[in-house]
Amino acid sequence: MYNFPVKIKLIEAKSVLTKSQLPGCDYVINPYTGCTFGCSYCYADFTKRFTGHSGDEWGVYVDVKVNAANVLEKELERFKRKRLNQHKGLIADNGTSSKIIKILIGSVTDPYQGVEAKYKITRKCLQVLEKSRFPLEVSVLTKSHLVTRDIDVLKNIRNVSVGMTITATDDTVARILEGNAPPARLRLSALKKLNQAGIETYVCVNPLLPHFVANEKKLRKLFDAIKKTGNKEVWLEHINVGGNRLKRIKQMIVNKVPEAAEAFEQAKTSKYKDDLNRLLFRVLNDYSFKIGGGGIIDHKRKAIITNSNKTLKVKKGWKLDRV
Repeated sequence: MYNFPVKIKLIEAKSVLTKSQLPGCDYVINPYTGCTFGCSYCYADFTKRFTGHSGDEWGVYVDVKVNAANVLEKELERFKRKRLNQHKGLIADNGTSSKIIKILIGSVTDPYQGVEAKYKITRKCLQVLEKSRFPLEVSVLTKSHLVTRDIDVLKNIRNVSVGMTITATDDTVARILEGNAPPARLRLSALKKLNQAGIETYVCVNPLLPHFVANEKKLRKLFDAIKKTGNKEVWLEHINVGGNRLKRIKQMIVNKVPEAAEAFEQAKTSKYKDDLNRLLFRVLNDYSFKIGGGGIIDHKRKAIITNSNKTLKVKKGWKLDRV
């Protein structure tokens, strides 16, 4: 399963559905705790403090929620009863809710990391959602081509999409920082297979790598590769270098790509973000992608950056900025 030491622990989850403040979803499902892809820039490393892994390095542990599918099934049933009791008119005659619930699978873990091949927790959760009578919008976010294994289940979920995180094509910095994640070529191939199967997809360019601000050619190469897969939507998010992530990133690249280290240092500044925002919107004019979330996401500031004059509704606690 792995060619490096990994702490794998089987656990029983008390809850699986978690309310979310992320743009575009109401609830999240994380079939695993931790992620063995171990990407150096990952914001999810903060979860170590709450999951009994404060002494572990990010990327060397994973807790498998062996009962996740059973818990999810019970939570959806409770959720339906609660809606029936509290919100008259939201439940149709056939017992289903008329309000769509948006669920994201994989907000602080990758649902298709290596252990999924053996334990199939994500697949089992998808099968529960497949049978659910709730009107759901289900989105799966991953960096792994293993998601194509579950095309048979995904095709049976009425409103489903698969997001593939791709930060670059053959970029050296991306490969160094993305640890044990599958290479971009396999992700792009999976994206094409999903589109050919009729499954809606989107690409998360998250995070936006800072050295793109000085390399428009690489940015265009990435968008060209994404477009060739048939994908029509991209989500864009600035890198979050808070906590100890900047230190960890610089340690990874300073000896191999020293010229890129300074770019990550600059990623904290407003000038860098403004320059990259303008570059992105200019380049995107040459593509027909839908921009997920309505604009470029700056999670650190809880802001959506747009160059449109259209009114955009943002979640409570978030703000809208225009360039």
